[in-house]
Amino acid sequence: MSAPRIGFMQGRLSPLVDGRIQAFPREHWREEFPAAKALGLGLMEWTMDQELIFANPLLRPEGRKEIGGLAEANGVTVASLTGDNFMQAPFWKAEATEREALLATAAFVLECCAGFGVRWVVVPLVDNGSVDSAEAAENLADGLEQLAPLLSADRVGIAFESDLGPQELARFMEGLDPALFGVNYDIGNSAALGFDHREEIAAYGARIVNVHVKDRLRGGTTVPLGQGAADLEGCAATLLEAGYAGNWILQTARAADGDHAGALARYRDMVLGWLQGA
Repeated sequence: MSAPRIGFMQGRLSPLVDGRIQAFPREHWREEFPAAKALGLGLMEWTMDQELIFANPLLRPEGRKEIGGLAEANGVTVASLTGDNFMQAPFWKAEATEREALLATAAFVLECCAGFGVRWVVVPLVDNGSVDSAEAAENLADGLEQLAPLLSADRVGIAFESDLGPQELARFMEGLDPALFGVNYDIGNSAALGFDHREEIAAYGARIVNVHVKDRLRGGTTVPLGQGAADLEGCAATLLEAGYAGNWILQTARAADGDHAGALARYRDMVLGWLQGA
Protein backbone atom coordinates (compact mmCIF):
# COMPACT_ATOMS: atom_id res chain seq x y z
CA MET A 1 0.00 0.00 0.00
CA SER A 2 1.28 3.45 -0.86
CA ALA A 3 1.70 6.03 1.89
CA PRO A 4 -1.70 7.31 3.06
CA ARG A 5 -2.51 10.81 1.85
CA ILE A 6 -3.65 12.54 5.03
CA GLY A 7 -4.66 16.19 4.79
CA PHE A 8 -6.67 18.73 6.72
CA MET A 9 -9.64 21.00 6.28
CA GLN A 10 -8.58 24.61 5.85
CA GLY A 11 -9.26 26.52 9.06
CA ARG A 12 -8.34 23.67 11.41
CA LEU A 13 -4.96 25.37 11.98
CA SER A 14 -6.49 28.78 12.68
CA PRO A 15 -8.51 30.31 15.52
CA LEU A 16 -12.27 29.83 15.24
CA VAL A 17 -14.10 32.38 13.11
CA ASP A 18 -17.09 33.81 15.02
CA GLY A 19 -17.14 30.69 17.19
CA ARG A 20 -17.82 28.35 14.25
CA ILE A 21 -16.11 25.00 14.01
CA GLN A 22 -15.61 25.54 10.28
CA ALA A 23 -15.29 28.72 8.23
CA PHE A 24 -12.86 30.24 5.78
CA PRO A 25 -10.06 31.66 7.99
CA ARG A 26 -9.98 35.05 6.29
CA GLU A 27 -7.47 36.56 8.76
CA HIS A 28 -5.14 33.56 9.04
CA TRP A 29 -5.28 31.52 5.82
CA ARG A 30 -1.72 32.38 4.81
CA GLU A 31 -0.33 31.17 8.13
CA GLU A 32 -1.81 27.72 7.65
CA PHE A 33 0.66 26.80 4.90
CA PRO A 34 3.82 26.91 7.06
CA ALA A 35 1.83 25.45 9.97
CA ALA A 36 0.86 22.50 7.76
CA LYS A 37 4.46 22.06 6.66
CA ALA A 38 5.57 21.93 10.30
CA LEU A 39 3.10 19.08 10.90
CA GLY A 40 4.13 17.20 7.78
CA LEU A 41 0.68 17.66 6.24
CA GLY A 42 1.04 18.09 2.51
CA LEU A 43 -2.68 18.26 1.68
CA MET A 44 -5.20 21.01 2.35
CA GLU A 45 -8.89 21.05 1.51
CA TRP A 46 -9.88 24.65 0.79
CA THR A 47 -13.10 26.09 2.24
CA MET A 48 -15.63 28.38 0.59
CA ASP A 49 -18.37 30.31 2.41
CA GLN A 50 -21.27 32.16 0.81
CA GLU A 51 -20.57 35.22 2.96
CA LEU A 52 -18.02 37.45 1.21
CA ILE A 53 -17.58 34.67 -1.35
CA PHE A 54 -15.94 36.84 -4.00
CA ALA A 55 -13.33 38.00 -1.48
CA ASN A 56 -12.11 34.42 -1.16
CA PRO A 57 -8.60 34.47 -2.66
CA LEU A 58 -9.23 31.32 -4.68
CA LEU A 59 -11.73 33.29 -6.76
CA ARG A 60 -9.34 36.15 -7.50
CA PRO A 61 -6.39 35.97 -9.96
CA GLU A 62 -3.97 37.63 -7.54
CA GLY A 63 -5.24 35.37 -4.77
CA ARG A 64 -4.64 32.20 -6.76
CA LYS A 65 -1.14 33.41 -7.52
CA GLU A 66 -0.47 33.95 -3.83
CA ILE A 67 -1.97 30.60 -2.87
CA GLY A 68 0.18 28.89 -5.48
CA GLY A 69 3.33 30.53 -4.15
CA LEU A 70 2.58 29.56 -0.57
CA ALA A 71 1.66 26.04 -1.60
CA GLU A 72 4.88 25.56 -3.53
CA ALA A 73 7.06 27.11 -0.82
CA ASN A 74 5.60 24.85 1.86
CA GLY A 75 5.04 21.65 -0.08
CA VAL A 76 1.26 21.77 0.33
CA THR A 77 -1.23 20.72 -2.35
CA VAL A 78 -4.79 22.06 -2.49
CA ALA A 79 -6.47 19.04 -4.07
CA SER A 80 -10.07 19.59 -3.03
CA LEU A 81 -12.51 22.25 -1.87
CA THR A 82 -15.46 22.04 0.48
CA GLY A 83 -18.17 24.29 -0.91
CA ASP A 84 -20.03 25.24 2.25
CA ASN A 85 -21.45 28.04 0.11
CA PHE A 86 -23.59 25.44 -1.67
CA MET A 87 -25.03 24.31 1.66
CA GLN A 88 -25.46 27.85 2.99
CA ALA A 89 -27.23 29.03 -0.18
CA PRO A 90 -28.31 25.94 -2.14
CA PHE A 91 -29.32 26.79 -5.70
CA TRP A 92 -31.68 23.80 -5.67
CA LYS A 93 -33.83 25.49 -3.00
CA ALA A 94 -33.82 29.02 -4.44
CA GLU A 95 -36.45 30.75 -6.53
CA ALA A 96 -35.88 31.20 -10.26
CA THR A 97 -33.96 34.50 -10.38
CA GLU A 98 -31.89 33.77 -7.30
CA ARG A 99 -31.29 30.23 -8.50
CA GLU A 100 -29.77 31.46 -11.76
CA ALA A 101 -27.49 33.83 -9.84
CA LEU A 102 -26.35 31.03 -7.53
CA LEU A 103 -25.77 28.74 -10.51
CA ALA A 104 -23.61 31.42 -12.13
CA THR A 105 -21.58 31.63 -8.92
CA ALA A 106 -21.28 27.83 -8.84
CA ALA A 107 -19.99 27.87 -12.41
CA PHE A 108 -17.43 30.52 -11.52
CA VAL A 109 -16.23 28.49 -8.51
CA LEU A 110 -15.82 25.40 -10.69
CA GLU A 111 -13.92 27.36 -13.36
CA CYS A 112 -11.53 28.82 -10.78
CA CYS A 113 -10.96 25.41 -9.22
CA ALA A 114 -10.30 23.81 -12.60
CA GLY A 115 -7.81 26.52 -13.47
CA PHE A 116 -5.99 26.14 -10.18
CA GLY A 117 -5.80 22.35 -10.11
CA VAL A 118 -8.43 21.56 -7.48
CA ARG A 119 -9.59 18.07 -8.45
CA TRP A 120 -12.79 17.71 -6.41
CA VAL A 121 -15.35 20.27 -5.26
CA VAL A 122 -17.41 18.91 -2.38
CA VAL A 123 -21.09 19.87 -2.59
CA PRO A 124 -22.86 19.15 0.72
CA LEU A 125 -26.40 17.83 0.33
CA VAL A 126 -26.84 17.93 4.11
CA ASP A 127 -28.36 20.23 6.74
CA ASN A 128 -29.62 23.35 4.93
CA GLY A 129 -28.55 21.76 1.65
CA SER A 130 -30.47 18.52 2.17
CA VAL A 131 -32.53 17.48 -0.87
CA ASP A 132 -35.77 17.20 1.07
CA SER A 133 -38.45 17.70 -1.59
CA ALA A 134 -39.29 16.69 -5.14
CA GLU A 135 -38.88 20.29 -6.22
CA ALA A 136 -35.38 20.49 -4.73
CA ALA A 137 -34.44 17.23 -6.44
CA GLU A 138 -35.66 18.54 -9.80
CA ASN A 139 -33.84 21.85 -9.35
CA LEU A 140 -30.66 20.03 -8.41
CA ALA A 141 -30.86 17.79 -11.49
CA ASP A 142 -31.47 20.80 -13.74
CA GLY A 143 -28.59 22.71 -12.19
CA LEU A 144 -26.18 19.80 -12.55
CA GLU A 145 -27.11 19.52 -16.21
CA GLN A 146 -26.09 23.15 -16.65
CA LEU A 147 -22.84 22.71 -14.71
CA ALA A 148 -21.77 19.39 -16.23
CA PRO A 149 -20.08 20.95 -19.32
CA LEU A 150 -17.66 22.74 -16.96
CA LEU A 151 -16.52 19.46 -15.41
CA SER A 152 -13.69 17.34 -16.71
CA ALA A 153 -12.44 13.86 -15.89
CA ASP A 154 -8.86 15.09 -15.56
CA ARG A 155 -9.46 18.60 -14.16
CA VAL A 156 -12.38 19.11 -11.80
CA GLY A 157 -15.37 17.08 -10.63
CA ILE A 158 -18.12 17.31 -8.02
CA ALA A 159 -18.15 15.09 -4.94
CA PHE A 160 -21.48 14.94 -3.11
CA GLU A 161 -21.71 14.70 0.66
CA SER A 162 -25.19 13.42 1.42
CA ASP A 163 -27.56 12.43 4.22
CA LEU A 164 -29.28 9.83 2.02
CA GLY A 165 -29.29 6.21 3.09
CA PRO A 166 -26.93 3.76 1.38
CA GLN A 167 -29.29 2.48 -1.32
CA GLU A 168 -30.82 5.90 -1.96
CA LEU A 169 -27.41 7.48 -2.49
CA ALA A 170 -26.34 4.58 -4.71
CA ARG A 171 -29.40 5.13 -6.90
CA PHE A 172 -28.76 8.88 -7.04
CA MET A 173 -25.19 8.31 -8.19
CA GLU A 174 -26.17 5.74 -10.83
CA GLY A 175 -27.51 8.50 -13.06
CA LEU A 176 -24.31 10.57 -12.93
CA ASP A 177 -21.12 10.15 -14.94
CA PRO A 178 -18.53 8.53 -12.62
CA ALA A 179 -15.74 10.46 -14.32
CA LEU A 180 -17.33 13.75 -13.28
CA PHE A 181 -19.33 12.99 -10.12
CA GLY A 182 -18.30 11.12 -7.00
CA VAL A 183 -19.09 10.77 -3.30
CA ASN A 184 -17.40 12.54 -0.43
CA TYR A 185 -17.72 10.05 2.43
CA ASP A 186 -17.95 11.70 5.84
CA ILE A 187 -17.29 9.12 8.55
CA GLY A 188 -18.68 11.21 11.39
CA ASN A 189 -21.83 12.31 9.59
CA SER A 190 -22.70 8.74 8.70
CA ALA A 191 -22.22 7.65 12.32
CA ALA A 192 -24.38 10.53 13.56
CA LEU A 193 -27.15 9.42 11.19
CA GLY A 194 -26.91 5.84 12.44
CA PHE A 195 -25.76 4.35 9.14
CA ASP A 196 -23.64 1.18 8.97
CA HIS A 197 -20.40 1.99 7.16
CA ARG A 198 -20.15 -1.55 5.78
CA GLU A 199 -23.57 -1.24 4.13
CA GLU A 200 -22.72 2.21 2.76
CA ILE A 201 -19.38 1.19 1.30
CA ALA A 202 -20.87 -1.98 -0.20
CA ALA A 203 -23.57 0.15 -1.87
CA TYR A 204 -21.45 2.92 -3.38
CA GLY A 205 -17.83 2.41 -2.35
CA ALA A 206 -16.63 2.54 -5.95
CA ARG A 207 -17.93 6.11 -6.20
CA ILE A 208 -16.10 7.44 -3.11
CA VAL A 209 -13.42 9.92 -4.22
CA ASN A 210 -12.70 11.82 -0.99
CA VAL A 211 -13.05 11.05 2.72
CA HIS A 212 -13.69 13.42 5.62
CA VAL A 213 -12.37 12.04 8.88
CA LYS A 214 -14.34 13.08 11.95
CA ASP A 215 -16.30 11.63 14.83
CA ARG A 216 -19.79 12.58 15.98
CA LEU A 217 -22.23 11.51 18.62
CA ARG A 218 -25.29 9.60 17.41
CA GLY A 219 -27.70 12.36 16.44
CA GLY A 220 -25.27 14.91 17.83
CA THR A 221 -22.28 17.11 17.25
CA THR A 222 -18.61 16.66 16.34
CA VAL A 223 -16.39 15.32 19.13
CA PRO A 224 -12.69 14.33 19.33
CA LEU A 225 -11.78 11.21 17.37
CA GLY A 226 -12.65 8.10 19.35
CA GLN A 227 -15.24 9.79 21.57
CA GLY A 228 -18.25 9.49 19.27
CA ALA A 229 -20.36 6.88 17.53
CA ALA A 230 -18.04 6.24 14.58
CA ASP A 231 -16.15 2.97 14.21
CA LEU A 232 -13.19 4.89 12.81
CA GLU A 233 -10.67 2.08 12.63
CA GLY A 234 -13.20 -0.37 11.20
CA CYS A 235 -14.40 2.15 8.64
CA ALA A 236 -10.85 2.88 7.51
CA ALA A 237 -10.21 -0.84 7.07
CA THR A 238 -13.43 -1.34 5.10
CA LEU A 239 -12.63 1.56 2.79
CA LEU A 240 -9.16 0.20 2.09
CA GLU A 241 -10.56 -3.30 1.49
CA ALA A 242 -12.96 -1.77 -1.05
CA GLY A 243 -10.02 -0.28 -2.92
CA TYR A 244 -10.23 3.32 -1.77
CA ALA A 245 -6.93 5.06 -2.58
CA GLY A 246 -7.86 8.73 -2.25
CA ASN A 247 -7.27 11.41 0.35
CA TRP A 248 -8.17 11.37 4.04
CA ILE A 249 -9.09 14.90 5.15
CA LEU A 250 -9.08 15.72 8.86
CA GLN A 251 -12.34 17.57 9.45
CA THR A 252 -11.97 16.98 13.15
CA ALA A 253 -13.15 18.60 16.39
CA ARG A 254 -11.47 21.83 17.40
CA ALA A 255 -9.16 22.01 20.41
CA ALA A 256 -10.90 23.18 23.57
CA ASP A 257 -7.62 24.70 24.80
CA GLY A 258 -6.88 26.55 21.55
CA ASP A 259 -3.94 24.31 20.62
CA HIS A 260 -5.36 23.47 17.21
CA ALA A 261 -2.01 22.35 15.80
CA GLY A 262 -1.48 19.97 18.70
CA ALA A 263 -4.93 18.50 18.28
CA LEU A 264 -4.44 18.04 14.55
CA ALA A 265 -1.10 16.32 15.17
CA ARG A 266 -2.78 13.83 17.50
CA TYR A 267 -5.55 13.15 15.01
CA ARG A 268 -3.01 12.77 12.20
CA ASP A 269 -1.17 10.10 14.17
CA MET A 270 -4.38 8.27 15.07
CA VAL A 271 -5.48 8.07 11.44
CA LEU A 272 -2.02 7.04 10.30
CA GLY A 273 -2.07 4.21 12.82
CA TRP A 274 -5.44 2.96 11.60
CA LEU A 275 -4.43 3.09 7.96
CA GLN A 276 -1.09 1.41 8.46
CA GLY A 277 -2.61 -1.26 10.65
CA ALA A 278 -5.36 -2.10 8.18
